Order: sequence, then C-alpha cells, then structure tokens
Amino acid sequence: MLITGAGPGPILRTKLNFAPADMTSITEHLAQTATEADLAAAGVDEAIESFLGPAAQTFSNIVFFELQIGSLGIPLIVVWLMAAAVFLTFYLRFQPITGLRYSIGIIRGRFTRKTDPGQVSSFQALATELSGTVGLGNIAGVAVAITIGGPGAALWIIIFGFFAMTVKMAEATLGVKYRQINDDGTVSGGPMYYLRAGLAEIGRPKLGKFLAGFYALTAVLGVIGAGNLFQANQAAAIIVQATGRESSFFADKLWLIGAIIAAITALVILGGIKKIGQWTSKLTPLMAILYFVSILVILVLNAGQIPHAFALMFTGAFSPSGVAGGAVGVAIVGIQRALFSNAAGIGSAGMAHAASKTTKPATEGFVAMWEPLIDSIVICTLTSLAIITTGLYAESTEDGIGLTSQAFATVSSWFPILLTIAVVLFAFSTILAYGYYGQQALGYLTKNSKAADKAYQIFWILGVIVGASMSLDSVIAFSDAIFFLMAFPNLLGIYFLARILRLEVLRLRKKIDAGVMREITPVELQVGMGDHEPTPEQIKAAEAGRKRKRDKLREVRDTLRRKKLERKKAAD
Repeated sequence: MLITGAGPGPILRTKLNFAPADMTSITEHLAQTATEADLAAAGVDEAIESFLGPAAQTFSNIVFFELQIGSLGIPLIVVWLMAAAVFLTFYLRFQPITGLRYSIGIIRGRFTRKTDPGQVSSFQALATELSGTVGLGNIAGVAVAITIGGPGAALWIIIFGFFAMTVKMAEATLGVKYRQINDDGTVSGGPMYYLRAGLAEIGRPKLGKFLAGFYALTAVLGVIGAGNLFQANQAAAIIVQATGRESSFFADKLWLIGAIIAAITALVILGGIKKIGQWTSKLTPLMAILYFVSILVILVLNAGQIPHAFALMFTGAFSPSGVAGGAVGVAIVGIQRALFSNAAGIGSAGMAHAASKTTKPATEGFVAMWEPLIDSIVICTLTSLAIITTGLYAESTEDGIGLTSQAFATVSSWFPILLTIAVVLFAFSTILAYGYYGQQALGYLTKNSKAADKAYQIFWILGVIVGASMSLDSVIAFSDAIFFLMAFPNLLGIYFLARILRLEVLRLRKKIDAGVMREITPVELQVGMGDHEPTPEQIKAAEAGRKRKRDKLREVRDTLRRKKLERKKAAD
C-alpha cells in the first residue's frame, strides 16, 4: 500500500489535492509499483485500520461535509477558504496586482537589517513555506483536475491561485506583527499568537484565547499526516517504482528508505529554523529549476500546440462540454485544487514568516504573496501545458502522477527519472517545513518547553520511518481532516483583524512611496538572501542606536510631562 486507502479523507490536500473520489484511481495506479510490506507491518496496519477506521471515516465526513447543489457536491471547507480569499483580495485593494512591485526589494533583503529581530531572511522564510506547498499538488493534483474537469479546470487553478495570494499576505503580516521574541533571540509565531494577542487587542481576549488553543491543537496533530507520514510514504513509493518496482532492492525494505530520509531529516530538524531555512533556501530553487527545465523540454517539443492548449483552457473554463455541472462543475474542480495546493488559509505562512528578520510586519506580507504565484500560477500552469500539449489527458487511462509521468515519458524513456527526483525532493522539503510548524504549535501549548520540543523532534523523525514502511490509511485520513480544521479558527481571526491588517499593509506602501522607508545602508547591513548574521560590531552599533532612540523618547516624554505640569500650575 503506497498512499492511502480509497477511504474518506482527501489525503494531503496541501500537496496532492484530491477529493475522496479521485483517490481511488491514483491509489490503484501507485499500488502497482511496490510490494506489500512484510507480515508484521501488514498486521500493524490492519490493527490500526480496524481500530481507527470507523472514527476516521466519521470525522472526515464531518470536516469535509458537502453541500449538494443539484448533482454537484461542494465541500463547505472549500467555500470557507474561497470566501476569505475573495474578501481579502478586495478589502486589501488587490495587492497581488498593485503591490507586487514592492516585494522585489524586500525579498532581496534590502529593506531589513541584519540586526533586526528574527532568525531567517525573508527569502529563507519564502523558501520554507514554498517547500511545504510546492509539490505533488502541482504534479499530480493538476493532472487529476484536468482528468475530471478538462483543460478548463487548469484555468480555474490559476484564477484562484491569484486570490490566494492575499490570504498568504494576511497570514504573514499578522504572524510578524504578533510574534513573540524569546529571551534567547528565538521567535515564536503563527496564528495561535495573532489569534490570542490580536483579538485581545480589539477587546475579545476570551475568543482569541479559545481560537488560539484550538488552532494550536489541530496544528500539532494535523501536520503529522499531511507533512510527515504521507510524504515519507510517497517518497518511498516513487523510489521503489524508479528502481525496478517488484524487483527493486527496496521493494521489501521500505523502512530502509524511511531510515535514510529520517537520518537526513534529523540533521536538519535538530538544528532549528535556521538550519531548516538554510536547507530549504537551497532545495526550493533546485526543485523549481529541475522541474521547470524538465517541463520546458516537453513544451519545446510540443511548441506548436501551446496556443491551442491555452485556447482549450479558456474555452473549457466557461463553456465545457460533457462535464458534470457544466462551467460551475469545472470551476469547483479547479478551485479545490488551487486552494488545496497552496494551503492558503491554513496559517502555515504565519509561522514561516514570523521568524523573518524585520521590524515592519507588512514586509513579510509582500513576500508571502509570491508563494501562490509560484505554486498555483507558474508551476501549475507549466504542468497543465505539459499534459494538454501532449494530448495525453484525452487518450490516457492514467490520472494523477501517472498522467504526469506519461507526459515526461514522451521525451524519453528515462525522462520520468527527473520526475522521481523532483518528487523525492518535494517530499523531503515538506517534511522539514511541516516539522517546524508542528514545533511552533506545540511550543504554544507547552509554553516553549525545551523538553517537549525535543521530544516532538524525535517523534517527527521516527514518524518518517513509520510513514515510509506502513500505509496507516486511517491515521493519515484522521490527521488530514484535523489539518483542514486549522482553517476555521485561522480565517475567523483574520476577519476580526482585517482592519489592523489593512492599516499595516497600506501604511508600508505609503512609507515606500513617500521615500520614508529606504534601502538600508551600508549594504553590508542588509539582510540579503544569503548570510544574514550580524557581526559583533553591527550588534554593538545597533544596541547603541536603540539606546539613543530610547533616551530621545524619554527626553520627549519628560518635556511633555514638564509642560503639562507648568500649564496646570498656571491654570491654578
């Protein structure tokens, strides 16, 4: 067993993006690529399934409850995510269009100092979040969307990838604004912190505390399936497929693949967010370049079909034929894949960007906008074009990653090996990113207990081995449902904090336009995209500067207090 059963949950909706009905065929395809685990593992699998299966089924049905409109089933969680994306885009004045130009210099670290509070650069935070969202959703999820809804579904992925950009902006901005800087210089941040502190600031402390605790609990449990067990399982499956399938050395040694991945994971995870940021800032560009070049080769060989592919996407989006629900049905398919691909609304961007070195919260909002742009617009478009231009979507019996693999095979029989490498890198980078998110949520619940943090790290590393060697269908389904529960408290809190959010975003733009916020000088003090650690001299100078500001502020306050007393005496 390689992914999940054909069971209840939409497994890995951040990465794979399949509705329950879609999972069956994909599972059947991948199940042909590896042998069953040994009898002991199978026995454990069966025991877990029989114990948790009914509960997981019921819970998943509740979380992913579908509203029936005619023959269409629309998951309410999709409506919740979609509504927030559209609202925030309008309310923040279409920042994905009007504000994108402000982000270039911010990503390059020109507006932030090495001595600013935080642990990673904006680019490293961007890479960390992208490493958790760019992946199988862009490879297999797009293929499933096209298989179900035709080429028009791809256009809806792009459209709602655009709206998701503003959701990421909101999460990252609030994540920095309400983060907690610990005594040792480490950062604690994310939805649990802006839900608690932000709602307390607007006079709703009890609601904020409840939503924060609820979010943290669902995050700790939810990321286990989506970000660990499934990723390790998928990486093991694709390696077995690429190395001989049933005759592969790893066919009956999936635990060994898990142990290798776990060992590398341990080297990174135990180093904290700085080490994770260093790895993801290197892995993410490597993954993107590898996949981009591979797709580019396919498109070059089918260049004459590209205009026709775009025409099919546009006509299929608004005037489809033979698709249940017509244009609405196609839109629902595309919207689900886009929102489940980039995880906008889940709150992970708030945790990734809270660790950035900055004193201006909205800077990270402008950086985070790029995540759905790269994930759901650029990469998903490339995958769509590769599948449509080859014509495989109309004639192949495959779907999901099998269809994408066939598109790669049109170049050469060995070309799908590049897809295998990309999938393994995607899985590994996701394990790193979501491990950090789980730690942040646990830190909130345990008041940043070092012992609890270390225990969770060890648990996370061992989970890689378990995920690679066992199916654990119900465990993954259950945690996946919990994972999407994170969207409820997160987006509800963002609605309450929308006015504060808009003020932060528009104020930063005004400062840049007015020349008040300028590039940091000297250049050596800029955070940049690589080394961002300040020198002892820079730290000393920053502390001296902060002391001067404090002294100046104290002087102003004393002057105002003195004048107030003088006026009072004169009045008496």
